[in-house]
Amino acid sequence: MKRLIASVLSVLALAAPAWAQDYPSRPITIIVGVAPGGSLDALARLVGNALSGILKQSVVVENVTGAGGLLGFQRLMKSAPDGYTVMFSNNSMVLIPLLHPQSGIDVVADTAPVGTVANVPMVLSVSNKSAVPDLPTLLARMRSGELRPYLGSGGPGTTAHLAEAMFLRMAGAQGELVQYRGSGPALTDLMAGTIDAMIDQTVTMMPLHKDGRIKAIAVAAKERLPQMPDVPTFAEGGLAQFSLQIWNGLVAPKGTPEAVVDTLARALSEAVATPEFKARIEQLAAQIPPQQERSPAGFRRTLERDQQQLAELARQIGLPAR
Repeated sequence: MKRLIASVLSVLALAAPAWAQDYPSRPITIIVGVAPGGSLDALARLVGNALSGILKQSVVVENVTGAGGLLGFQRLMKSAPDGYTVMFSNNSMVLIPLLHPQSGIDVVADTAPVGTVANVPMVLSVSNKSAVPDLPTLLARMRSGELRPYLGSGGPGTTAHLAEAMFLRMAGAQGELVQYRGSGPALTDLMAGTIDAMIDQTVTMMPLHKDGRIKAIAVAAKERLPQMPDVPTFAEGGLAQFSLQIWNGLVAPKGTPEAVVDTLARALSEAVATPEFKARIEQLAAQIPPQQERSPAGFRRTLERDQQQLAELARQIGLPAR
């Protein structure tokens, strides 16, 4: 029996392509579906640098923007399933099939999840030119009709777009959702006062708030963040029902050999365990998910859950299909 088991294991080992056992032997490309300068791009570059050091290979971030992440995802699907082209994304990825039903995309079926690296709170910030001091004032002005704010996001179907549509619905008020090709350009206009407000992750909001270039007025967390102790929670500001946690993770194309996925997953797990990575994530007011959530199997469960829950939420708040 022992000989039989050993023979079976030998056959399985040989079944994997020879190149998979030598992976990675050349540079890896991480696709990001938004423009440089936003939260997703910043985390992707942090992950890319960490993976490069661990895997001893160059890791290049490629920004493929447009159609709310659709073009980036299509670039992934057209790539060879060999682990040399992967995609870094967040919750917005599961909305692609809803916003673009004609694409025929099934995020769960079309990917090989590698793992997640960070859960990040969302922050509502206003332009310094808006003269809005806090969330209660913003809600009062919106509900009275005095203010119909322009809220910017990184494009249709992004987490910011979803969050802002949720915010307007829960606030019982109206506003204009302004779409950009990535949160970087939207943040530029927020600082310039071209738009009034924006909801995005702490990764990009916190540094700008601390530098005084924008004013953060609410964070979607159970309690105030140690990194932003002066920013109240949405509950403190009178909108306790607003809650949205953003995961950030890495996926490969479907059909990627398990050996390659495992190599990437181990490297990703090793990266998030380093003191340097932990310190950087803490500086960004993000949290590293527990191991059972950030593993390939755990990440797949997250995708399956969000594919159902976020799609239903998108329908409730009326995010339109393209």
